[in-house]
Amino acid sequence: MTLKQKPRISKRLQRLVESDICSAEDVSKYASELRQLVHEIADEKVVKTQSRLFKALADKTRLKILTLLDIREMCVCEVMVALDLTQPTASHHLGILEKANLVKSKREGKWVFYSLQDKRVTSLMREFGGKET
Repeated sequence: MTLKQKPRISKRLQRLVESDICSAEDVSKYASELRQLVHEIADEKVVKTQSRLFKALADKTRLKILTLLDIREMCVCEVMVALDLTQPTASHHLGILEKANLVKSKREGKWVFYSLQDKRVTSLMREFGGKET
């Protein structure tokens, strides 16, 4: 932020402070404190990792893949057949899951097998409405 730029202060925050509901006396100072709070509690690297994780979990196909891998390790071609996907689509979804550290891969010759990185993710899925395996 340059010297000429002033942090934006919400009109709602201004009204909140003026209403005496909020104990702050100086709106600008309070706004700065709120922004500082975010920096203290939210490490950008951690938030980025968490965002990647939740984006990976926000897709039906990827949730189905995780459910399959909870049963056993599978080759890409098995995932393709089970979910009626093309090879590029299956690989795309598996790549997203791998980047989010939800699955791991191992190569055996020309075959790539995938398995869960941590079974806790599927336990969590079952807890929120999935079937027991």
